[in-house]
Amino acid sequence: MDPDLEAFHRIRFVMVETTHPGNIGAAARAMKTMGLSRLHLVNPKVLPNAEAVARAAGADDLLAAAQIHGDLVDALRGCRLVIGSSARLRTVAWPLLEPADCARRLLAEARQGEVALVLGRERSGLTNDELARCHFLAHIPTDPGFRSLNVASAAQIFAYELRRTWGTAGEQYTEETEQDPAPAEAMEGFYAHLAQTMTDTGFSDPAQSRKLLRRLRRLFNRARPDRVEINILRGILSAAQGKKTPGRFHKTDPSRSAPSTDPDGNAAGEA
Repeated sequence: MDPDLEAFHRIRFVMVETTHPGNIGAAARAMKTMGLSRLHLVNPKVLPNAEAVARAAGADDLLAAAQIHGDLVDALRGCRLVIGSSARLRTVAWPLLEPADCARRLLAEARQGEVALVLGRERSGLTNDELARCHFLAHIPTDPGFRSLNVASAAQIFAYELRRTWGTAGEQYTEETEQDPAPAEAMEGFYAHLAQTMTDTGFSDPAQSRKLLRRLRRLFNRARPDRVEINILRGILSAAQGKKTPGRFHKTDPSRSAPSTDPDGNAAGEA
């Protein structure tokens, strides 16, 4: 298979807790029109039904192949890059992309592995905790006086930008994509370990540290550590939790060795 075509088919659209099945069908139609095929649904309020099939207008094969997940963590398993779409900006600033840049990054990263675009709920979009699982936030510019954009319409815009950009992404992000960042599930394991260590060491109160944890997620999402680096970080966390033997690598400094003594027990040089 053509490497560019193979990359195109590694892009998954993840719809989170969609309320109206018709929107799922319309999103499937938007994807198929642009040649995309990977649809993942997180806890939809109603599973794809006759209304979804009708709105899909011939893309019912995408509906039949759609993967259903109980939570977003499972839907992102194996992804090296995750971009979340949101109509509103957040109090914790997140790296922000417009649709064209979003498409270029997804396509460039898909040459190396699985990637995902996450679309939120019709009424409220993505929660802050869901956004914290994304490396970037994609924002579609709209009229400030009327920001309401249907989730299927948003899917169409992103699908169009992906199709338009496909094959022309070039090497714009080559330096970033040459690394092999840890997948989403490895990062989730690290974040859970980090949160537990912060509690165990008395660094933070878990009831009051949600915003702090989101900031730390943003920090490590920006760094995009690989698996080896994540293992190193988790080893440090384990040591901080007391799961390693304290001082096990300390060595005696020869220059500070005990002074020699005479037969009476006096240190050399003492009267």
